Amino acid sequence: MGKQYRVRCKGLDHKARGEVIFNNKKFAVPYLLPKELGIMELVYKKEETSAKLCEVIEPSKDRVTPDCPYFDRCGGCQLSHMTKEAQAAWKQGMVQDLLKQFGTCEPMITMEDSKHYRHKIYATFSYALSQNKDTLQKGKKHTSGSRKIISGIYEEESHQVVAAEHCLIQHERAEAILKTIRQVMQETKTMPYEEDKERGCLRHAYIRIGRSTGQIMVVLVTGTKEFPMRAKFVEALTKKHPNITTIIWNVNTKKTSMVLGEKDTVLYGDGFIEDSLCGLTFRISSKSFFQVNPVQTERLYEKAMELAKLSGTERVFDAYCGTGTIGLIAAKQAKEVVGVELNKDAVRDAELNKKRNQLQNASFYAGDAGEFLEKEAVEKQKFDIIFMDPPRSGSSEKFLSSVAKIAPKKVVYISCNPETLQRDLVYLTKQGYKVEEMVPVDMFPETVHVEVVVSLCRGVLK
Repeated sequence: MGKQYRVRCKGLDHKARGEVIFNNKKFAVPYLLPKELGIMELVYKKEETSAKLCEVIEPSKDRVTPDCPYFDRCGGCQLSHMTKEAQAAWKQGMVQDLLKQFGTCEPMITMEDSKHYRHKIYATFSYALSQNKDTLQKGKKHTSGSRKIISGIYEEESHQVVAAEHCLIQHERAEAILKTIRQVMQETKTMPYEEDKERGCLRHAYIRIGRSTGQIMVVLVTGTKEFPMRAKFVEALTKKHPNITTIIWNVNTKKTSMVLGEKDTVLYGDGFIEDSLCGLTFRISSKSFFQVNPVQTERLYEKAMELAKLSGTERVFDAYCGTGTIGLIAAKQAKEVVGVELNKDAVRDAELNKKRNQLQNASFYAGDAGEFLEKEAVEKQKFDIIFMDPPRSGSSEKFLSSVAKIAPKKVVYISCNPETLQRDLVYLTKQGYKVEEMVPVDMFPETVHVEVVVSLCRGVLK
């Protein structure tokens, strides 16, 4: 145990950790709230010294006891110790602080009921740690039949799986399916895959549930190229959960943090599900990107369309288009939409979604969005509006440079990371764009993550 110190929290950083000053040094203390007096322990490591909260002596009025029993270990929900009002205020303030140089953010679009909003979940399989030790001490044979199998996510900053049987933000049907998978593993002695020892079988499960259709996709990910008991899993899952639409076996043998590997084998159903969004129907396959919170996704995309102010005459470019969700929603109000995406599977789904929704004015291409725009600029082609929804790392300077070259009248930027958004807005404003409106959307209640949709218009070069 390290040394412990009484500290007073000055505020929260951009990860919602309490900021304290001790011996003229700033420390970030997870779960300590503004104005609280607490006891922190310093943890010394080779690279840096970190702090952890041991006790709260004077609690804030914004503090609540989390409903989740795994809160202090899981790390998936970083804000559950705060009231809903405090969570929203912090997110609004955090985004405003990062983007203040561009103006004032509109009030955040919040979610009233934040329970079980995740319609897409990932789970990792392992053995219960206590039984791990007992088995080793008694010299029992290394089989799953004699050891309790658990599923959950990795504990923060560790490779230890937290056994979470009831997650308050995950869809309840997904949890029931996970329970059945664990039971079948136990019955068939299917071992969880242990990456460090390269042994076992089942590595992850990925479950997606359609909000409007109720269709369910289950993806079983193995760490080996063999899955001898797959027929038993299909039989048990479809019998216990007849509403499952499709079951897919995915192989991921690499040492990676990525859940899915490249090879899919459809074991049951058609290999995809469908769901509705903003009046359109979308096909979702195992590797397709589709937002996890359908209620807030609809509000986010509706706000993006509102900011775009489409009149039916525009040529629209949809960068990072995925399965075509944003592009096809825009196609209902625009003259033409062109979408570009690196993921070939997603582009295939986008084309199928176009046909499914009988929209003729959209086209989707597999490739690099920046390179595509560069070619369009060389050929003197124009886009009136560009929608962009990049990953957490934000956009590349190469792509932003291509945006500046083709010079659309308006850019609508949907961001899942306000920090990289701030960086990219700096670049775009230097290229002659002016921020018109910024709207935070709480897509991930109970967590530090927040999306922001920003509209920019072409102004005068500085």
